[in-house]
Amino acid sequence: MPKILIVGGGYAGFYTAWKLEKWLRAGEAEVTVVDPRPYMTYQPFLPEVAAGSIEPRHAVVSQRRHLKKTTVLTAKVTNIDHARKSATITPPVGDSWEFEYDIVVVTAGAVSRTFPIPGVADGAIGLKNIEEAVAIRDTVLTNFDKAALLPAGPERDRLLTFTVIGGGFAGIEIFGELRSFASSLLKRYPQLSFEDTHFHLIEAMGRIMPEVSLPTSHWVIKNLAQRGAEIHLETQLTSAVDGVVQLSTGESFETDLIVWTAGVMANPGVVRHTDLPIEERGRLTVRADLRVGTEDKFIPDAWGAGDVSAVPDLTGGGVGGFCVPNAQHAVRQGKLLAKNLVASMRGEEPRQYFHKNAGAVAGIGLGVGVFQKGKLGIKGLPAWAMHRGYHGMAMPSWERKTRVIAGWVLNLFLDRDIVSLEAVENPRAAFEEFASRPKPQVEAAKEPAKSSAKSAAKSAKEPAKAGIAK
Repeated sequence: MPKILIVGGGYAGFYTAWKLEKWLRAGEAEVTVVDPRPYMTYQPFLPEVAAGSIEPRHAVVSQRRHLKKTTVLTAKVTNIDHARKSATITPPVGDSWEFEYDIVVVTAGAVSRTFPIPGVADGAIGLKNIEEAVAIRDTVLTNFDKAALLPAGPERDRLLTFTVIGGGFAGIEIFGELRSFASSLLKRYPQLSFEDTHFHLIEAMGRIMPEVSLPTSHWVIKNLAQRGAEIHLETQLTSAVDGVVQLSTGESFETDLIVWTAGVMANPGVVRHTDLPIEERGRLTVRADLRVGTEDKFIPDAWGAGDVSAVPDLTGGGVGGFCVPNAQHAVRQGKLLAKNLVASMRGEEPRQYFHKNAGAVAGIGLGVGVFQKGKLGIKGLPAWAMHRGYHGMAMPSWERKTRVIAGWVLNLFLDRDIVSLEAVENPRAAFEEFASRPKPQVEAAKEPAKSSAKSAAKSAKEPAKAGIAK
């Protein structure tokens, strides 16, 4: 059987493997997925996870549970040598080994793209993984707990000041969700008022959310301003050392949470360690039929899709002629890649990827959303319902859909869960605090010496007592 290696288990990788299980005949190929995480993260739900609206585990899809015919390896692919059809797999524990394949599918996704701004690498957090969303949620909750015990002043202001860098879809969604979350928390903290909370979004461009129309983006800015959230347009972050945010406008303030959403880049751990062609922006060079290569020539047995690949946008709507890196494209590309791969194995011609934008929908807080398709813009509660309806049904498998939608329904009656589990980052702390430990060697050496001295003194007294008795 030919061996198919899928590098990356995100949207494109997961859907490729999922559909290959459906379309491959028994014994037609052996499929292996390699990813550092044993699950696919449904990234559109990360803002709601950070705001406590979705349980973290409900926003991820277990690879082993849903890829029943696929071999899942929880490890990294640190090198792809397609000339030899060999990949280096590096596990979290143990030595690396070479994996020989017949067909490689590169769907390694993207990571947060940052700039060398002082303090960002040390103090900011991204929004690409479920762990980051959970950490953001726990930070907000823990900061409210701390601030409720403090008098008004700089320390309390710092704890209740939250900053987002980047005004794209991800930035606006996490910004709006956190503002909504903080407002809902105030009823549980009578010591704090609405005016004590501060929200800042920093955007270098002159507008937010380029995926929607200018009037719709203006409505979002106005809505967030009415909810007590400030957006700084045409402003750059110049420093964030020790949580002190300094802006290009000269403004400065202290914050305890900086969420970075200002762009993504193709996974450098893969694209920088392969002999497959990489284009000028650091993405895998991919044709419209998802085979690696140029329009004139493709590389046999090499395929690519998702955020790691520069896939031509045949609709003419993409940035620079390529599909933008989002879930809508990655999911559809993964499905088509599986079909094309099976067709190629059976001697048939693959189809080209052609997908018109189905529209852009975003949730910016409980009950508030925006939708844009062409000139049609919908705002407020209807758009928020569309956002939840679309993503609720787009979540892979009915098992995951049920968990997410059931959680939303329960929240209508029980409200969001506001328990911070920040202590889980150091789960042994409570045990270590009271655990008994062996005495230091110096003290242990003194103990036998003391015991010997007491025994000698006791022996010296016993003969005397015996003499008196006689």
